Amino acid sequence: MSSASLHQRPLHNPSNDPNPLSPPSSQTSQKSTSFLQSRTTLLLLLSLLVILGVFYPYIQFPQNGFLSYTSKSSPFESKWRDYSLSKAAAFVAKNNTLIVCIVSEAYLPFLNNWLISIVRQKHHDKVLVIAEDYATLFKVNERWPGHAVIIPPVLESQAAHKFGSQGFFNFTSRRPRHLLQILELGYNVMYNDVDMVWLADPFPYLEGKHDIYFMDDMAAVKPLNHSHGLPPPGKKGRPYICSCMIYARPTNGAKLIMKKWIEEMQIQPWSRAKKSNDQPAFNWALNKTVEQVDMYLLPQSGFPTGGLYFRNKTWVKETKGMHVVIHNNYIVGFEKKTKRFRDYALWLVDDFSSESPLGRLD
Repeated sequence: MSSASLHQRPLHNPSNDPNPLSPPSSQTSQKSTSFLQSRTTLLLLLSLLVILGVFYPYIQFPQNGFLSYTSKSSPFESKWRDYSLSKAAAFVAKNNTLIVCIVSEAYLPFLNNWLISIVRQKHHDKVLVIAEDYATLFKVNERWPGHAVIIPPVLESQAAHKFGSQGFFNFTSRRPRHLLQILELGYNVMYNDVDMVWLADPFPYLEGKHDIYFMDDMAAVKPLNHSHGLPPPGKKGRPYICSCMIYARPTNGAKLIMKKWIEEMQIQPWSRAKKSNDQPAFNWALNKTVEQVDMYLLPQSGFPTGGLYFRNKTWVKETKGMHVVIHNNYIVGFEKKTKRFRDYALWLVDDFSSESPLGRLD
């Protein structure tokens, strides 16, 4: 016998075993157990199908592929999800004019601050908030019914987008499309960023019947009687106009600007190498259509950039009483903007939230 055969286990034949561990009837028992296990598995599968059938209406399938469980939409939510821009504009417009801002949930405190300043000028009734997420849509309409609308497609949940990020570009790049839609509906539209505060009524400054009005984004001091035409191009080949405040009439010229603005952003999309935003594209659009569109530059004394108003105390004293709308730009970050507004007694929500149609948003 070889050494290999010494280590082989002997074959076991149950029929020849004088003392079997299980009686012959164990085969029948094993079949019964197997049947019971199969039946249990089948019942479990049927139970899971029933559960899935019950909860399927509550399951949403977002673009990222993961399941998201939410409660069924209430009648309140369904009503505002179906609220169209044309219905909202018709409800809010006064004298065929809308004041529009575009807001995601992170900017709600600034929306409230801006609104308080507009209430003081008695123009809040014509404000339409274009919400970029459902949280903003529902919160505004819960407190101020009919004054918020969402325009599909809805972006991913909006956080506090950092200036220069792709999220910031995605957020701001929708602006000319929204404004163009409003112009196509036949309304005059004033657009504002919500990091602005009104100190006076801007409408008397919209002189004449120009296609589009805007404000300078340069901090250099201009003479009080400066030209109201589009400033000449700077070093980059385009002017430096702020896209933060725009007033447009529903004319072919204003619509042309919006279409050109959209086109320019498509030519120069956001990339990691070139962190674009909507403002350069707006300036290229103005520069390329200046011969076709009737444009009007608002007076610097009334509509100063943040780089002038918050950094040049001498100029502020010299132009005291002339300031109309203040923009809190030339600074980045919610906390920094809030602190600056507080330092200049322009953060109104601390003490005057009751003046806002939204009330306190804590």
